[in-house]
Amino acid sequence: MPWRESLSPVRMKRVALVAPTGRRREVLTAVARSAAVELDLPAGGGPDELDRAAEAAVVSDTVAGWVGWAPARDIPALTATLAGLGAAVVPLERPRGVQPPTLLSATRRPRVSRSLVDTYGTVPYADVDPSRLAGLAYVVMFGMMFGDVGHGAVLVAAGLVLRSGRVARLEKLRRTWAFVVGAGAMAMVFGALFGEAFGPTGLVPVLWLDPLGDPVPLLVTALVIGAVLLAGAYVIGAINRVREGGWGYALYASSGIAGSVLFLAVGLLVWGLVANLGPMVPVAVVLAVAALGFIFVGFFVDAGGGGTGAAQAVIELFDTVIRLGSNVVSFMRLAAFGLTHAALLMVVWNGTTALWAPGWRAFAAVLLFVVGNLVTFALELLVAGIQALRLEYYELFSRIFQSEGRPFRPWAPALEGLTDSTHERRQP
Repeated sequence: MPWRESLSPVRMKRVALVAPTGRRREVLTAVARSAAVELDLPAGGGPDELDRAAEAAVVSDTVAGWVGWAPARDIPALTATLAGLGAAVVPLERPRGVQPPTLLSATRRPRVSRSLVDTYGTVPYADVDPSRLAGLAYVVMFGMMFGDVGHGAVLVAAGLVLRSGRVARLEKLRRTWAFVVGAGAMAMVFGALFGEAFGPTGLVPVLWLDPLGDPVPLLVTALVIGAVLLAGAYVIGAINRVREGGWGYALYASSGIAGSVLFLAVGLLVWGLVANLGPMVPVAVVLAVAALGFIFVGFFVDAGGGGTGAAQAVIELFDTVIRLGSNVVSFMRLAAFGLTHAALLMVVWNGTTALWAPGWRAFAAVLLFVVGNLVTFALELLVAGIQALRLEYYELFSRIFQSEGRPFRPWAPALEGLTDSTHERRQP
């Protein structure tokens, strides 16, 4: 599948199904088996769903019809199937103001990274599907907070065990193996940079910096990573605003072009002040003022205008500026929890070395090292997993999405003789 198609929902077409009135049940059975059409039918279910769908058809003389949505890629096959029954698929124009349902999965086994997006909400039909990028961002953030070669290697091994399928109880998690391996590998990368392998054991050299010995560069790096991720979120958000409402809508949106320019202006301002680049500061100020003006107009129009609208726009504009700063600073938790991970393991290692001596103390030292690493691994695994998810949802997805779509649900009632492959397709 072309990479451009993988970044967008499957293209949907509004269709009408036309059939001879005497063959309604046969046609509906074929449609159900194809699991390729979401029919506009009254809510309900049960064993008589086929009969109710047949009765819900619009009948004119000897012709019956239904309307619904179908993936454009499935229409040729459906047309060929229904042609043998004397029926046809008729493409229709999309109703104005109606959003098509969203189908993101182009395969029967959707990517695990998509679950990050699905848990947040259904991607609107017009928007970009950021699941691949979201998965990559999550792995990077997790790895920085969980940076340790030893602990990362344990995660990689766990992912390979999941892939093997040898543990029956973990079969439901088998498809997550690549995600687990990726998170573990990134933790190993940062662990190598920090010189951490089950703590400061000296098993690997420090390739970049010691987190506890030199935390300031680590904090700055976390801010830079956060700025890059936010820039990506603003770019995707601007694309989505254009696709949702056109260039005019995107121009005034706080998560669109105006918001992106404001973020760029803040970055240029900080760069100019830190690097002592005088000419860059006034340029940044001009861009910021212009962006704030466009954002204010957008808020003012959305609020309905007038004095109340102006007051609401001012409050929302102030909130936008505050949130921009707080969201950037929020990424410092990447360094903070990385430091916590290193500090816990340093305590374990110092205790181990202090206890080490011939006899029973050697056993106690080994026990402390193993138990301490197990506790730190479990605690930091939970913390890093939750914090990376929090950063994705609150800092990144809040800019990418402005609304929620609805999932494509093909009409495929339980009919005798349906194949397993059809049942798999019911969960797009």
